[in-house]
Amino acid sequence: MDIDRMIEDVIAVEGDYSNHPADRGGPTRWGITEAVARSHGYAGSMQQFPYDEAVAIYRRTYWLRPGFDKIALHAPSLAAELFDTGINMGAAIATSFLQRALNALNRNGQDFADIKVDRKIGPQTIGALQQFLKKRGANGERVILKAIEALQGERYISLAESRPANEAFLYGWLAHRIG
Repeated sequence: MDIDRMIEDVIAVEGDYSNHPADRGGPTRWGITEAVARSHGYAGSMQQFPYDEAVAIYRRTYWLRPGFDKIALHAPSLAAELFDTGINMGAAIATSFLQRALNALNRNGQDFADIKVDRKIGPQTIGALQQFLKKRGANGERVILKAIEALQGERYISLAESRPANEAFLYGWLAHRIG
């Protein structure tokens, strides 16, 4: 999957300007929160936040910085899911889902050693993924995607249970972010 297309797809789902009263992220445009825009040097009104700046933030912050581009070399669909999850929950959480899933799917260390869940894509995570895919073949990527989506779905439900205002978003999260 092409990163430019993935960014376009995310922006299509996120939409233009929003300032939902239940959204702790506050004003957003193209899915970029005001806090994220400010951290990247944008000082204007979020209603005027440029599309091109959103694209650059998605590429830099949610694709390259966490290392999902490196995952794409081995498992493109998995990288696309991590990218999307990282946008919605944070790249570190998406990475922890991958690391946890790899550890749970290594058959008690028979296929490869457990890796540290440090929320960073590094040589151990890439190596474990390569070994998992080699062992499990073409079906392996689909299975690990299911594991990550299960963790993601559980987190969305927990967020709604712990903060009733999040129920306003639960249906959309499950409809657009899972599967």
